Amino acid sequence: MTIASTGEFGRLTALMNDPEVEEIWLNSPNRIFVAKSGVSELTNIVMTANDVRDLVERLLMWGGRRLDLSHPFVDARLPDGSRLHVAIPDVTATHWAVNIRKHLIRGKSLQELANLGVMTQAIALYLERAVQAGLNIMVSGSTQAGKTTLLNALVSAVTLNNRVITIEEVFELKPRLPDCVALQTKPANLQGEGEIPLRRLIKESLRMRPTQIVVGEIREAESLDLLIALNSGIPGMATIHANSARDAISKLQILPLLAGENISHEFIAPIVANAIDLIVHTTILRESGSRKVTEIGFITGRVENNHVEIEPLFTYTAEKSGGEYLSGLGNPERIFSRRRL
Repeated sequence: MTIASTGEFGRLTALMNDPEVEEIWLNSPNRIFVAKSGVSELTNIVMTANDVRDLVERLLMWGGRRLDLSHPFVDARLPDGSRLHVAIPDVTATHWAVNIRKHLIRGKSLQELANLGVMTQAIALYLERAVQAGLNIMVSGSTQAGKTTLLNALVSAVTLNNRVITIEEVFELKPRLPDCVALQTKPANLQGEGEIPLRRLIKESLRMRPTQIVVGEIREAESLDLLIALNSGIPGMATIHANSARDAISKLQILPLLAGENISHEFIAPIVANAIDLIVHTTILRESGSRKVTEIGFITGRVENNHVEIEPLFTYTAEKSGGEYLSGLGNPERIFSRRRL
């Protein structure tokens, strides 16, 4: 039984049970939107301010998170795998802003994603080989481009003799593995104590005998801790917001600078070049609203003028009839000689 079937979502229950609805958001009690196939539309549902508050309170009972004037944001996972985000005044102007992001293709394998058209079967087999060879993979893309779903499929391709530690702000990853430990950040209490950030979890994970570490998403200084961990010989994966594979590498060189003034571009560039093997970029196609792996880039390990070199291996183009993948100048097989488990 899902949380939607129990009536916890009230007026939104039908939307939660609609398989075409990807995300629901409330700008105000009478402005409720949904996204279908990547396209947003206004619904005819009208709620009251009390309805919205009651809805959030019911859902937060499942998530175990707190929302009040001292913590005007909340990010929580619901039992069915959906992700809840709420912001309240005075951060918002007047109304509570609520987002419920559903995961319609969670738990899929790489081959299953290929069957759904996210990539070709050949690309899926290539990525599966890359994972099993112990390559370090970064998944990039925009919001709602399917980064977490793709990362979950990649992690599930890890060989069964591995011990995987997943690290997230909110539990979302559910890899199909027998030996997997999931870690989640913890917000501070009312006294401002007890916070456990991603940086702390990455460091703690290294004491848990991992053979793979996976970070749900890197946004800030935790990128430095991940890069250092990957350079220590432990394979890993993560996601990052970016517009392209090249932008992802550029962002990877910037985020670690947030860790302190003593971190420089000269220090970070070679670390990035040696820590990351593949960038897999996914996006939402404007024409259809479907998710698609559009780029796979190989990080060669070379650095010139503090710029990390990336070599395109596969690039999706929609200009051809039905779309197709074009091979880059690099040899896709060359990467398998870099690192083995």
